Amino acid sequence: MVSTLDLPQTRLQFFFLGLVLTFVFIRISVRLIRAKVRWWPGNITPGGTHIHHVVPGSVFMLLGGVTGLAVPDDQHGLRVAAAALLGVGAALVLDEFALILHLRDVYWTKDGRLSVDAVFLAVGMTGLLLLGARPLGYEGFFGEGMLLRVLAVLVNLGFAIVALLKGKVWTGLLGLLVLGLPQIGAVRLARPGSPWARWRYPEGSRKLRRAYRREARIRQPLIRAKIRVQEFISGRHDLEG
Repeated sequence: MVSTLDLPQTRLQFFFLGLVLTFVFIRISVRLIRAKVRWWPGNITPGGTHIHHVVPGSVFMLLGGVTGLAVPDDQHGLRVAAAALLGVGAALVLDEFALILHLRDVYWTKDGRLSVDAVFLAVGMTGLLLLGARPLGYEGFFGEGMLLRVLAVLVNLGFAIVALLKGKVWTGLLGLLVLGLPQIGAVRLARPGSPWARWRYPEGSRKLRRAYRREARIRQPLIRAKIRVQEFISGRHDLEG
């Protein structure tokens, strides 16, 4: 009889819990630190060096990943604990994704919102996997009809790449798990400033003008609503970069 702890879905659940709970905790912590709440421990600064939480996050990710690979298959509890530790590390690292990208502390600036986007995207994709979605819609390639399945996956991947080139990051990445999303993103107008718009929409062209109108009429209100939700959870990113 197979233990429920040995099921991949269970390990994914614990990874998801580690990711979400750690992100909520670290955002509460940094908001208390920013508010200078006296009873809450402040930043870790041994010798005057600010240890960002991406540092322990990297350690936790390494420990969780290596432990998950190294422990025997019958050590179900350790494998689940490794998955949870991997989720903890992923939350700490992704919460400072913008800092890694820019190689400077942009945590509370507008650029720092990218970290929240990265965490939300990770939560969304992991949640879809928990709900039964599979990468590009297929459990595996082997067996009868393998060639057609591989071809379908490559076509779907091509649509996802086009969606990403059109500046539709959420559509392209979540479309790797939800069939139909990449196709929608690929056939719609590209966002102004995206690689596709730069390559395919000449300055002053009808498509570029439509893209700007769509951006102002639809995209920008949605972005403002998303920012309000994110900053309700993560705090205001209002410092100058």
